[in-house]
Amino acid sequence: MPIYFFDASPAWRRLSILTLFFGWGVALCSPANAATEIFVVTDSRHSINPSAGVRVVELDAPARIESELAANLPADPIQAAAIVQQRLKDGGVGLQRRLANAYQGVADAWSLGITKIPAVVVDKRYVVYGERDVTRALARIEEYRRTQP
Repeated sequence: MPIYFFDASPAWRRLSILTLFFGWGVALCSPANAATEIFVVTDSRHSINPSAGVRVVELDAPARIESELAANLPADPIQAAAIVQQRLKDGGVGLQRRLANAYQGVADAWSLGITKIPAVVVDKRYVVYGERDVTRALARIEEYRRTQP
């Protein structure tokens, strides 16, 4: 099939390009294409079955990391502080990232008012409590969303 080109004026080309980009912008920002944020709030005692791409927040993660840092410390506070500082240094960026992510997860759960665990949260708007299977929780949320205008 032949391809036809026509020589358009610069104003027409600008209008066509703007229309194209506007159309793409509308398509990418429409609700059907909006990214869904899913995260699960739990702790180490409440196992869950997460799906791929689901953020898991364990509320007791900061305490577990701190326990690792404080394990087998001497009674002398000066020696203990030096050992913890060395452990933090040895852990490097990875440990700092683990601590930051752990505390950020707790802050996120607190800011959303999560009251029970496990909790499956979608788009910071919908939550299902007590369901350990993320797929089932997501199905319940989707069912609810279909029935609500």
